[in-house]
Amino acid sequence: MIGIPLGLLSANAIEWFFHKHVLHGLGKNRKSFWSFHFHDHHQASRKNAMHDEDYRRSVFHWNGQGKEALALSAATLGVLPWFPVAPFFAGTLVYSAVNYYRKHRRSHLDPDWARTHLPWHYDHHMGPDQDTNWCVTKPWFDHLMGTREPYLGTEREQRDLERKAKRREHARTKTA
Repeated sequence: MIGIPLGLLSANAIEWFFHKHVLHGLGKNRKSFWSFHFHDHHQASRKNAMHDEDYRRSVFHWNGQGKEALALSAATLGVLPWFPVAPFFAGTLVYSAVNYYRKHRRSHLDPDWARTHLPWHYDHHMGPDQDTNWCVTKPWFDHLMGTREPYLGTEREQRDLERKAKRREHARTKTA
């Protein structure tokens, strides 16, 4: 049974490490397979107030959602041989991969839900520094590694929202 908490902690550590070093580290290079995350997913999220339309399409498309699902499936397949030796640990890692996908997808289809249930992930996309707040499911390793930077509900967010509203109003009156 110790495999369950160890699996949850390990999954969160992997989530933090992979997001920071692979999706952002390697992903900043446009020639990398992982560039979809930083260049496409982040751009869509910033432009559309956390929405990413890739998540409305089939998971079998070769887009950000499809590549994310493929990577999570490959990771899950890599865990399967551990079942005979550590069934609770392996089962928790598989659960964590499915949970990650579900929560990440929902956060980009329902930003209000994300603001309430995953504020650290909202902060990752909408905050001023997209190189913080690496965790999606729980912010445990962001706290442990000192990379949790709150944005939601701060004065900075309020100023940013007011500035964006002024820009939209200016653009609206300019075209009217």
